[in-house]
Amino acid sequence: MSSQDDPSLLPVLQRIAEALERLAPSPSSAVALDGADAFVWHPERDRLDPVHQVNRVDLSLLQGIQRQANTLYDNTRRFADGLPANNALLWGSRGAGKSSLVKAVHAKVNDDRPKGPRLALVEIHREDIPTLPRLLMHLRGVGRPCVLFCDDLSFDGEDASYKSLKAVLEGGIEGRPANVLFYATSNRRHLMPRDMIENERSTAIHASEAVEEKVSLSDRFGLWLGFHNCDQDTYFAMIEGYAARYGLELPKDRLHAEAREWSVTRGSRSGRVAWQYIQDLAGRLGKRLED
Repeated sequence: MSSQDDPSLLPVLQRIAEALERLAPSPSSAVALDGADAFVWHPERDRLDPVHQVNRVDLSLLQGIQRQANTLYDNTRRFADGLPANNALLWGSRGAGKSSLVKAVHAKVNDDRPKGPRLALVEIHREDIPTLPRLLMHLRGVGRPCVLFCDDLSFDGEDASYKSLKAVLEGGIEGRPANVLFYATSNRRHLMPRDMIENERSTAIHASEAVEEKVSLSDRFGLWLGFHNCDQDTYFAMIEGYAARYGLELPKDRLHAEAREWSVTRGSRSGRVAWQYIQDLAGRLGKRLED
């Protein structure tokens, strides 16, 4: 029986159709990179949501990683200017400033380019890597350069999603869109734990081939930047830089003593540990950490 046979069904069908339209994403919402310089990919809604205030620090505050900062800035600036550039893997110690550097360089490049389309930073979460081809389909037609950013990228066990990333980085038929660059951070140089690599070598019939398939993923990144634990002088330089920027007045010897004690309780010295100490100090001094 159709709605023509029973006119009372027509209002019901109309309500159902309207509800489905509300649930469906707008065709333009996934690709409209307007009104912001940073976005987060939400595959369940097939859209990119703008981030109007990015959680980041100024590039000048990142101490002890000048070489990495200069290299990543140059690569990003060339890409934003329409020149060839490499996908980048930032790997190494926890809290060394890898993700902070990506966000700081993005802001710096935009500040240094008053003309031309602004560079967009698009974050994709690790668990959403299988949806990467769909995201690239949306970004392919966007009229601005986009740095696609995945923080803390790694693969374990039987996780096969790394294969889709390999194809996107270099080996697929369509390839990476010309307006998209891929940056990833990881604690692991080869994006997988060492014991997983060693297990492949010990159990596979052709060990070298089994390991090569997984390890070759990191080879698809043309730019590798390593990050390591900082020494005490660099750690103090971080502390002093933050204290000066935010007006945290404390005698230098006391500042160093407190910062040293804080690092001992945390068991390491890093940019993250320095920032955590600064947050504690600002709270005790009744100061807000605002630029």
